[in-house]
Amino acid sequence: MADAIPSSVNARIGEVTERIARRSHDSRARYLERIAAAAERGPSRAKLGCANQAHGFAACGPSDKAMLREGAGANLAIVTAYNDMLSAHQPYETYPDLIRAAARRAGGVAQVAGGVPAMCDGVTQGEAGMELSLFSRDVIALATAVALSHQTFDAAVFLGICDKIVPGLVIGALSFGHLPAVFIPAGPMTSGLSNDDKAKIRQLFAEGKVGRDALLEAESQAYHGPGTCTFYGTANTNQMMMEIMGLHLPGASFVNPNTPLREALTTAAAERAMSMTALGNDYVPVGRMLDEKAFVNGVVGLHATGGSTNHTLHIVAMAAAAGIKLTWDDFSDLADITPLLCRVYPNGKADVNHFHAAGGMGFVIRELLADGKLHRDVETVWGKGLDAYTQEPVLGEDGALGWRDGAATSGDESVVRGAGAPFQSTGGLKLLAGPLGRAVIKTSAIAPERHIIEAPARVFHSQEELQAAFKAGELKGDFIAVVRFQGPKANGMPELHKLMPPLGVLQDRGFKVALVTDGRLSGASGKVPAAIHVTPEAADGGAIALIRNGDLIRLDAVAGRLDVLVEPEVWAERAPAPANLAGSHFGVGRELFSSFRAAVGTADTGATIFAV
Repeated sequence: MADAIPSSVNARIGEVTERIARRSHDSRARYLERIAAAAERGPSRAKLGCANQAHGFAACGPSDKAMLREGAGANLAIVTAYNDMLSAHQPYETYPDLIRAAARRAGGVAQVAGGVPAMCDGVTQGEAGMELSLFSRDVIALATAVALSHQTFDAAVFLGICDKIVPGLVIGALSFGHLPAVFIPAGPMTSGLSNDDKAKIRQLFAEGKVGRDALLEAESQAYHGPGTCTFYGTANTNQMMMEIMGLHLPGASFVNPNTPLREALTTAAAERAMSMTALGNDYVPVGRMLDEKAFVNGVVGLHATGGSTNHTLHIVAMAAAAGIKLTWDDFSDLADITPLLCRVYPNGKADVNHFHAAGGMGFVIRELLADGKLHRDVETVWGKGLDAYTQEPVLGEDGALGWRDGAATSGDESVVRGAGAPFQSTGGLKLLAGPLGRAVIKTSAIAPERHIIEAPARVFHSQEELQAAFKAGELKGDFIAVVRFQGPKANGMPELHKLMPPLGVLQDRGFKVALVTDGRLSGASGKVPAAIHVTPEAADGGAIALIRNGDLIRLDAVAGRLDVLVEPEVWAERAPAPANLAGSHFGVGRELFSSFRAAVGTADTGATIFAV
């Protein structure tokens, strides 16, 4: 169970943390016992048979081979999501050489232990491949475990940024929780076409007012170079989360790729990982580090920054891998007391580069600590306590890496504000409940007058059906689009971004519109009210399968309700609507994931194939 909550922490934060610790007591204790037993066995490399060891260093150079044979230095695993198709991951091509050099200076060796797949949701949006996206998280966790299974490593660094990749790496790292782990980011691409201008072109294209050439040109100006996409979607929410949970070096998240500062941070991260092994006096295993307090800090960070709704799945699954039982009720209760401090697209006009320049993570963490909204007494890869994360990295005149106090005040209050004058007093996510089950909604991007929508249902079984109805001019007046059979058991729970441009057009025309779906929208959830992740899903007996065209639905993000206003006797006689899902079960590799669809859990338990 977590230690006693210090008096500097808000009482409600403390209560929620203690509630999580009590709920998780047995599973967390079993997990800690397992990693303690693994740690007690000591570094495994020396215990391997001679043939095993020889295989492990056969391709190494003479000095590395000698160290691995006879030396006392650490062996650092590099688990990488590098590929040069993802802009965010292309910079990782050069990282292994930097990390190897840092390890050698520290008297050890670094080896690429394995690669994990890294798909780009931006490429697969609206395509069949998107139905593999969520499942790729658990594939990445499995691949991470395979990479570390050689048991020849004393610590690991993880190279990953984007949507499912970081959560998958964290789950995999926690399966080897006795090892120290440092996550190394690559940073966002420099700013291109503004997110606001990009959204306008997308909407004009949806209305048929510009052609594909104009759309492609706008998209190419927005996504134009190495680094993460600059809007505050799941990838950049991952980076916030890794920093506020102490898995990054302070201030590392949003430094642009291919800069001297980024290179210095990469080297320092490798050096820090080498210093944290059980071979020295500063042993910090990741499974002990990521405790209840760390996960509460992650959820608070999600709310305070208006981050991606995907993390209502991912943080739950990550916590479960550490024996910690998080629920959507915890998310909801923490949202009620966490101020929204940031306006970054799609919650505002700024991108993450503007956020970083206006104060960034150091400012946000300082404000949340001062407001009692974060646990400061946590272990991090930088040492004990979160206070160091109020600092920002800089290069001295001699090129040496150092840290200085971060911004004490916001550089732009339209982008980031202090806790005393937040954009709103509560976080950017809201839990909804009612006869349709449970769902989440991202309120931070929605105008307050749209937080309550009551309108008749228009039912669709795919986003393509809705688009076709829009193009045919069939969508007029107020309505709530119900897009169902999009959950993890049905088709892998794809993101449904094709829904946003037509619904945005209709909203701009003055209609009251909203979305209810058992699918996902992620960090790009925009200005249209959207109740997503509805659970139970339609393919698992959920009540969303009972909705009919014309049923009056009320989405109330103020009261946290999702209601269908149908007479109880009529509702009780309903049979679930049939759905033909065969088209989502074959092609583009989807036939290989039938066991995932059969085993996957519910959205509110992380939509994972692993036991929770």
